[in-house]
Amino acid sequence: QVQLVESGGGLVQAGGSLRLSCEVSGRVFWNYTMAWFRQAPGKEREFVAARPWTGSRTSYADAVKGRFSITRDYAKNTVDLQMNSLKPEDTAVYFCNLRLGSLDYWGQGTQVTVSS
Repeated sequence: QVQLVESGGGLVQAGGSLRLSCEVSGRVFWNYTMAWFRQAPGKEREFVAARPWTGSRTSYADAVKGRFSITRDYAKNTVDLQMNSLKPEDTAVYFCNLRLGSLDYWGQGTQVTVSS
């Protein structure tokens, strides 16, 4: 069983930065994909960023490209999301996701609020 626990959310002014962290525990296979999603009030959950559990290739939603960066901390066993130049439209609950075929794990989410 895999468990994901997010942290690092909070309130920040527009233009500021936050770093989200997703702590991964349990048995993780090398070919899992790690991702961050977000869900704003009244909207569907949307993709933000992804990377393989092993490897360095990354992908980003157009809305965050150039501002967000997804990385893996091997020492802490976390997958982090560095968010810079935040905008009010980035306000959402951010979820960590780990996926391989039918295996699909989610964290509980962490709130990010960007004030204008």
